[in-house]
Amino acid sequence: FIDKISTDQTALLPAIEFRGEIRLVEHERDIAEACKRLAREPLIGFDTETRPSFRPGVTFRVSLLQLSTPTVCYLFRLNRIPLAKPILQLLESADVAGDLRSLRQIRHFRDGGFVDLQALAPQWGIGEKSLRKLSAIVLGQRVSKAQRLSNWEAATLTDKQQLYAATDAWVCIRIYEQLLRTPKKPIRK
Repeated sequence: FIDKISTDQTALLPAIEFRGEIRLVEHERDIAEACKRLAREPLIGFDTETRPSFRPGVTFRVSLLQLSTPTVCYLFRLNRIPLAKPILQLLESADVAGDLRSLRQIRHFRDGGFVDLQALAPQWGIGEKSLRKLSAIVLGQRVSKAQRLSNWEAATLTDKQQLYAATDAWVCIRIYEQLLRTPKKPIRK
């Protein structure tokens, strides 16, 4: 893999999109079933979305938790449902690829088998940290960030928002699996 890629080079790559099923979890009654299905998976992709703030010093809590299998992505609307025990149990026990910092601001938990792609990528000689650039380098495809600054607390998430969110979680699985299939870059002394 190359170490770095420019924004211009990334923009020239074909887009990658999640093509599986997207399931919204907007009611507390649906949390346990979604988590039960996710718990059967050997690897889950993970991401979060937060309502953007356009004022310095103002931040919001996580609005959306995305947990994806290779074929189904669950979008947990945390602005409507709690970060409930079944979700925490899943996060404490599953092999999940993604970033946990923002969720710990809502509720502390002990993470299970999480893989931080930003920490893992340097083992293959990759210096980039963003998901968009990791996807470009590892998969040769770009992740669109067009919906990143949209309102994740809107009454209804648009189809574009849902696809963006699902892609962000799902592509973590694809990157991780491709890294594992590729020999690590030897460390030069």
